[in-house]
Amino acid sequence: MVPELLQNRPWTAIALLALLAVLGAIVLHHAGRAVLGRASRGAPVIHSVLSAVDKPAGAALPLIALQVVWQIAPNSLELIDGVRHVNALLLIAALTWWLMSLISGFAEGVIAHHPVTEEDNLQARRIHTQARVLSRSAQSVVLVAGAAMALMTFPGARQVGASLLASAGVLGIVAGLAARPVFANLISGLQLALAQPIRLDDVLIVKGEWGRVEEITGTYVVLRIWDDRRMIIPLQWFIENTFENWTRNTSQLLGLVVLHLDYTTPMDVLRGQARKVVEAAPEWDKRVFAVQVQEATERAMQVRVLVSAANAGKLWDLRCRVREDLLTFLAREYPHCLPRVRTETDDDAAGGSRGAQAEG
Repeated sequence: MVPELLQNRPWTAIALLALLAVLGAIVLHHAGRAVLGRASRGAPVIHSVLSAVDKPAGAALPLIALQVVWQIAPNSLELIDGVRHVNALLLIAALTWWLMSLISGFAEGVIAHHPVTEEDNLQARRIHTQARVLSRSAQSVVLVAGAAMALMTFPGARQVGASLLASAGVLGIVAGLAARPVFANLISGLQLALAQPIRLDDVLIVKGEWGRVEEITGTYVVLRIWDDRRMIIPLQWFIENTFENWTRNTSQLLGLVVLHLDYTTPMDVLRGQARKVVEAAPEWDKRVFAVQVQEATERAMQVRVLVSAANAGKLWDLRCRVREDLLTFLAREYPHCLPRVRTETDDDAAGGSRGAQAEG
């Protein structure tokens, strides 16, 4: 029956085989998803990978089955070459999608296994940065490879490639110059992922702006400024320029509160009040506290209050709290200790002269 159908109505027979192959691939996909899903319940990374590749696998398996059917079809069948070519292109696209999803799922699984909700999340942020940057770099390579494979299926593209290779001297230089920013950012991304001068959620000072690293892509870094602006910085900039990283090894920081006070300020009383304020503050991490006169000018003295906190946000709030409370305390209890500018009027000078004459 089948040989007769192939001879009399070949496309009908091939279509029936294709339908059976697609149904078999769908059944295989659902069965494999159920079995592997149960087996990976205790492995969150594998479960994340399987969830990510579910849809791409659902597209790739039927295309693989169809490609097998088209390959066993007779070469004399009308339009079979075009069908094979279209199916091959779709299969390359599906496999590229599957591989990119595999990389993304693995990275997301690793990230989910290391949450950053803990207070000391330095190790977790390091892993997040490496996973995201390396996965995006790998996905870029896979996408380029998939596009190249798709182009190589066209005879014209192969001829163009041969012609380009024949004149690779000049064209290679031009292509290298044109692609230099792309490759520079790709290499910079790998350097950032491995050396990690910056990580996600790091606090940076870039071009005088304070912000946190919100996102690291394959070509740029998004820095969220304190006032919710976003600064977009190419990856290569961080390799070639100097910047401040306040959370490079730890998020703990020291901060200063500088007060300009009169020389009559009782330092022991001020130091005791500052200690009360700091010890009552929830932002203080109990590491460092000091009150010192750091400088004396002709008009006032500079008092430095040194405090510490677990991160930059808490340190900012702690400094503001200490500054406000100490100024309120001085204005209420020792208003004469706040900085003043002493001037001498003509009446004061005249009164002083008359007093000196009376004494004489």
